[in-house]
Amino acid sequence: MSVVLTTILGADEQLRYPSVGELEQIKSFMEDAPVRLQIAKTLSDASDRVVKQSGDKLFQRRPDLNNPGGNAYGEKRLGSCIRDLGWYYRLITYSIVAGNNEPVDRIGLTGIFEMYRMLEVPIPAMVESVRLLKKEALDLLSPTEAEIASPYFDYVINAMQ
Repeated sequence: MSVVLTTILGADEQLRYPSVGELEQIKSFMEDAPVRLQIAKTLSDASDRVVKQSGDKLFQRRPDLNNPGGNAYGEKRLGSCIRDLGWYYRLITYSIVAGNNEPVDRIGLTGIFEMYRMLEVPIPAMVESVRLLKKEALDLLSPTEAEIASPYFDYVINAMQ
């Protein structure tokens, strides 16, 4: 939920107007919006390339994943792996737009560890893949934009460890 909706719902629940501090948070959120939207546009415009390059680098570093017996061996499993990389990348861009990690939490992290355990997906490889996504994505951004976007990638990385 955005800071705007959270503030309004919180104030309404307490039958009050938003406080000065809450209004300042909304003001800050609105001032940062153009930069967050530009970051999301840049990242989404390059999504196919970033996901492919990240996947290629992952499999160069971890050939065991797509060799016979590996989790990404075969066209179907490889496709699933690349799909998951794209999925996390997309969720991170949602969170950048929202200005918080709620989209990742609500859509992407709930139940992920249990699912990956059941599928015997190596979590360290997933962590490495998100680190690679982060590197590729941040290389597209200005230093200021990268500073804004970086914590959203770190949040997913830390949640997976």
